[in-house]
Parts: sequence; C-alpha cells; structure tokens
Amino acid sequence: MNTTMVRAFACGLIVLGLVACGRASKEEIVAKTRDISRRAELERALGKPDDITKLGPVETWRYKASNGEVIFLIVGDDVTLQAAGGSDTAK
Repeated sequence: MNTTMVRAFACGLIVLGLVACGRASKEEIVAKTRDISRRAELERALGKPDDITKLGPVETWRYKASNGEVIFLIVGDDVTLQAAGGSDTAK
C-alpha cells in the first residue's frame, strides 16, 4: 500500500509540473514585453519565437499562446507589438 501511495504522489507531481509548463496567455505575453524595445530583450523575455517570417529587413515573430497568438514586428533591432489575437481555442 505504501508503494502505491508513493507512485500516486509522484504521478500527481508530474501532472502538476506539466500543467505549470503550459503556454502563457496572450495577456501574460504582452505584460512580459510591455517595456521591451530591442530584439535581444524580446528573445530573453520570451525565448525563441514559434515562427519567424522575414521580408527584407522586416521580421515578424509569432508566439503561440494558450488563447491565440502574439505577433511582434521587428525592423533592424527595434521591436513593436503588431497584434495579439487569434482563436480563443488555439493551443
């Protein structure tokens, strides 16, 4: 019985850890990047983007959120928030 309880507790901790590692919401991503204006700062705050699109000197960085996506427009080293939207069911 004791081994079963230990295994159940360990499984519970694993599930809790996986839930905690889920994607942030759009609002959380925007809040983390509110005062960011440089590419390196953005990558330091959010990590690598889920998708990068390049057109000349302009890059679009997309970060998937638990409730959509957040898109940043990067020109040179300057970062601006372009959009925070998408489906409320995106994962």
